[in-house]
Amino acid sequence: MGVYTEYLDRKLTFQDLTKERKAQLKRISDLRGGCDVLVFAADLAKANAPISITYPDILPITDQLANLKGDKLDLILETPGGYGEVAEDIIDLLRAKYETLGVIVPGWAKSAGTIMVMAADEILMGPTSALGPIDAQLSWQGKSFSADALLEGFEKIKKEVQDTGILNKAYIPILQGISPGELQTARNALDFSQILVKNWLCKFKFKNWTTHSKTGLPVTPTEREARAGEIAKKLSAHQDWLTHGRSIKIADLEAMGLRITDYSKSPDLADALTRYHTLLQMTFATNIYKIFETPESQILRFTLQAGVPLPQPARESDVAILDFQCGNCKASSRIQANLEKSQPIQPGSHPFPSDNKFRCPHCGAENDLSEARRQIEAQAKKPVVT
Repeated sequence: MGVYTEYLDRKLTFQDLTKERKAQLKRISDLRGGCDVLVFAADLAKANAPISITYPDILPITDQLANLKGDKLDLILETPGGYGEVAEDIIDLLRAKYETLGVIVPGWAKSAGTIMVMAADEILMGPTSALGPIDAQLSWQGKSFSADALLEGFEKIKKEVQDTGILNKAYIPILQGISPGELQTARNALDFSQILVKNWLCKFKFKNWTTHSKTGLPVTPTEREARAGEIAKKLSAHQDWLTHGRSIKIADLEAMGLRITDYSKSPDLADALTRYHTLLQMTFATNIYKIFETPESQILRFTLQAGVPLPQPARESDVAILDFQCGNCKASSRIQANLEKSQPIQPGSHPFPSDNKFRCPHCGAENDLSEARRQIEAQAKKPVVT
């Protein structure tokens, strides 16, 4: 049986999910020799929420770091990317507290997330893990595009004019919309990403790379810088990856000259990370879009979405009302979830079923409310009692 199926069959409440996540984080810490563990994760599926790496993320990360007392840190990272400047600030925070940093990517760390990964002493990934290109994304006329692609396109136009002496009229509207300042902004953004990656690789990942594995000869500082520069350039090469969302796997990184720890070769650690990542995705099935947590503490960020059941305020704060539509006949029903303690069922409402299976009073179809229960508990921060 798969881990996801196992947890679904257990019909975990939100409190159960939280408890099990913490247990797996503690297990990961133990398996990693007692390392502190910090999670910085966003739900990549909630594109309508502020899931990118942004300045407001610094406060909860600082807060969670205050709960940790060890000398080594493993950062479990799940992110679509965001501001490279914020990624730099976060790494500076972690590095100011810890001499040794491991970054674990059980799922995806794209763009600025990939930049953060390159600041690790050890990078841990599994067969389904993926990083992404670090080519800086710019916004222009309401569209996002690669800085590298913009510069490459401009150079092609420039070369064509130099070779033929003629400017294709089709290029005129494009060139009129791009100023020299915007081209320099694109170049700066691209250089910033590459410089960060190069410097971090030299300072951290390659600091113990002292001899060549094939020849046994000493590795010089110049060779470290050259290897780091090649990797940074490769990661930002839009012409190689073609799309910003392209997945870069362990084999791709190893082909660049990066040594990656494949945690799938350690069965216990692989099981703990698989379980934690599964629980993370199940937690994100609520209206939570970001999680900052340690084995002992957490900060959760929620988004309010249309149709999300909200606990009623004031005197009815111990009750949440779910306006439910049957998946079979589409008829609507009002379901009352009592929070933390029993309450009288309001007129016109149905009690939340103890087994999470609601039978539609109109057609008799059985509907699973497990996700709705976790959603209510996540937002109310109280258990549903039946």
